[in-house]
Amino acid sequence: MVDAQHPPEVDRIAASQKAIAARRARASLKRDISARVLWPQQVLLRALADQSSPSGTLRVTEFLTALPAIGEGKRDRILTQLGISPVKRLGGLGVRQRRALDAWLDGRFPEPQPRGGRSRLLVLAGPTAVGKGTVAAHIKAHHPEILLSVSATTRPPRPGEVEGEHYFFVDDAGFDTLVADGALLEHATVHNRYRYGTPRRPIEQALEQGRTVLLEIDLQGARQVRDADASAALVFLLPPSWDELVQRLVGRGTEDEAERARRLRTARVELAAQAEFDYRVVNDDVARAAAEVAALAR
Repeated sequence: MVDAQHPPEVDRIAASQKAIAARRARASLKRDISARVLWPQQVLLRALADQSSPSGTLRVTEFLTALPAIGEGKRDRILTQLGISPVKRLGGLGVRQRRALDAWLDGRFPEPQPRGGRSRLLVLAGPTAVGKGTVAAHIKAHHPEILLSVSATTRPPRPGEVEGEHYFFVDDAGFDTLVADGALLEHATVHNRYRYGTPRRPIEQALEQGRTVLLEIDLQGARQVRDADASAALVFLLPPSWDELVQRLVGRGTEDEAERARRLRTARVELAAQAEFDYRVVNDDVARAAAEVAALAR
């Protein structure tokens, strides 16, 4: 006969492993909230949809302190203001509490809203290692109706890169001339090393012909394009999670530890800027993400 107060060892081990997995999932979720990979309102919706999920079992105190610029003192004042007990979990909030928290989040972290009247100029940006180039290459291969812009750069060609297909390779003097002549729609120094820019004329010609043009650029460049052409549609590419972004950066093995740390700090700044964009697309699957970006052109 099995003693209910003393379950078999195999059950205790399974329960312990399940508890560890749940804690790890919540820790990963808090990293996503802190890095703004997930918008706070998304987390609340997930919690309400499934109370047993990492979002649903996350304590409201942990949720609030994971948000940018919310310390313990401010957290406690917010809970008092909203009438929420600190022992509550997100999935266990009452109707009134959920509405109060949702309204507070909307005021503090307003979600990006697509602007109307977008043009056929699509701008794809996102944090380092999110896979912008891979998604753009998939669009080029499977959506020939969309022209992928070719950038000019001062960095040397990598093995297999072709002039005019992957980049226009120029030296610093040549890049200075392009800038002085107003031949670039946008330009920026990336990772404090090389300069990149988007030649203006090929884009203007393609748009005049009624084609859709995709620019795969960094955050600085996206802001410049927005200022130069307010009708451009800005698309922000997100990683599935912060942990996945770190793994992608480490896995490609092209940077040393110090450079990876610097790029991850930059990635946090870039993720915080996603509210400036019209659309957000999660790169959890290259083909799916590429299809979602391409659909925006239609």
